[in-house]
Amino acid sequence: MQTAKEIFLEMLKPDAQPERQLKQYEALHMCLYDPINAYLRGNRKRGTVSVDRWGTTISFPEDAPGAMPLNHGNMAVCRDITRWRETVHAPDIESACTEGWDECRRKARAAAGNEQLVAGFMGTGIFEQCHFLMGFEPTLTNLYEHPDEMHELIEYITEYRLRYVKMFIDNLQPDVIFSHDDWGTKDALFMKPDMWREFFKEPYRRFYGYIRSRGCIAVHHADSYLVPIVDDMAEIGIQVWQGTLPENDIPALQRHLNGKLVLMGGMGAAIDRQDISGEAILTYARKTLSTCCPGGHFIPSITYGVPGTVFGHVDQYIDQAIDEYNAKLHAPSFNLPPVPRRVLGDKAASAIEEAKPVSEEEPGDDLLDRISAALCRGQQKKLLALCSQALDEGFAAQEILSDGLVKGMNKLGDDFSANRVFVPEMLIAARCMSAATELLKPHMVGEGGESATVGSAVIGTVRGDMHDIGKNLVKIMMEGSGIEVYDLGTDVSAEQFIETAVEHDCGIIACSSLLTTTMNEMRRVVSLAQEKGIRQKVRILIGGAPISQSFCDEIGADVYTEDAGAAARAAVEILRACPTGK
Repeated sequence: MQTAKEIFLEMLKPDAQPERQLKQYEALHMCLYDPINAYLRGNRKRGTVSVDRWGTTISFPEDAPGAMPLNHGNMAVCRDITRWRETVHAPDIESACTEGWDECRRKARAAAGNEQLVAGFMGTGIFEQCHFLMGFEPTLTNLYEHPDEMHELIEYITEYRLRYVKMFIDNLQPDVIFSHDDWGTKDALFMKPDMWREFFKEPYRRFYGYIRSRGCIAVHHADSYLVPIVDDMAEIGIQVWQGTLPENDIPALQRHLNGKLVLMGGMGAAIDRQDISGEAILTYARKTLSTCCPGGHFIPSITYGVPGTVFGHVDQYIDQAIDEYNAKLHAPSFNLPPVPRRVLGDKAASAIEEAKPVSEEEPGDDLLDRISAALCRGQQKKLLALCSQALDEGFAAQEILSDGLVKGMNKLGDDFSANRVFVPEMLIAARCMSAATELLKPHMVGEGGESATVGSAVIGTVRGDMHDIGKNLVKIMMEGSGIEVYDLGTDVSAEQFIETAVEHDCGIIACSSLLTTTMNEMRRVVSLAQEKGIRQKVRILIGGAPISQSFCDEIGADVYTEDAGAAARAAVEILRACPTGK
């Protein structure tokens, strides 16, 4: 009978015929205690705020499963990309991490035995290091606005990662290098595929090429939607994509890749909840196994980048489902009934083909259409000039706002929902929208400026959760749709949501969550709104990676949406139907 280690190695072969399905991380001993990890991450303690070796402030709340960077505004290490060399200094691991390797290596080999492969862990990849240093939004907009400086910074980080992995392999002598870098949300890449290729593909080709040249297995963790670049991932040397979310349509990818990449994941964070029943976990896991395992080159696991679910009973039932599945295998996989041939779904196929964005179409002669197009393209100077021209020609400011600017943001939102434009374009368009709105505001006074907004909303990421990317995108889309937004930021309590909604007479409360451990705070928001007597006056919108329509129905919230564009459209419909607020 094959060991877990032997099965993992078999899975890497194009014509793999493993005896059974692996049970999550059972083939890997994750070495998280080596001298470099101890030096880089040793001061991250639950319930504390610390500073890492790059100078980034790291918050690790007591009730949170992981740490998050605090890098907004003046807290950022790199506040000006044009002067990055003055503030960005890579840790000197060569001098600081010379001792303790022999004992670490013996410990790892003893723990792995003959059943497991030793996996060296390298967190905070090239893209993540960029946004740890300067913030997520500046990182993405700088790719457009300062490409030369971003190439230089990325090269600096890549050289550091290469020194890191060389030292790692020389001293730990691992079988596997397990490297982290998230490149997208659960539904989309963070940037256009061509932009990822321009800035990150070649650095990662060098990184994974070196790992392969040293005889190590290359595993990349990204719990993201990566369909548009999955062929690139295989090309640059990645052998296992760990964190493959179910939103990637795993069976279709298996057919498309034809053994070029092992997909490890399929068990999304939505099932990692304290209140979920064992039977619900088993049902979810069994469906995942029956859907994905027959296609081959698949390792079922939670999509997290380290072993273990937040709530231990979830792992127990996932493993039980895998054991049940393996018990039913009475013949080698090549004797199993053939898997029906599938092609990539519409979303995946269009992502790989990279359909031309609607926002790139040429505008017509109409001045408002040209305003809309300039906004979509992020052409701020041109946009302001066109808005000034429209005012000079007698267009009402409200007309320019609704039929030019908001129309453009709606187009952009539709393209964002369809994965035709990405986060950087949204952020740049938001800047344009803000500048144009400031230009128009003085001209709205005589038009009843209050009517420029359709209503107001309070928005935030719920208590215990420091993630704000999705929340920020919803804010951008809502403001672009004419909603006045009160942004409470992250780690927002139910009381703060309710107090702000009452103070500003908001018609919408919008709650975001990325961590399953914080989902129930949304339940408290609904309950407290009822207790305070405002439930009939306010509509509660929820969203985030682990959130689903069934959870929305369960807690009594009003609307669940999958992305920022859909959230803004839903909010506008609600506020127009039941106007309240400013």
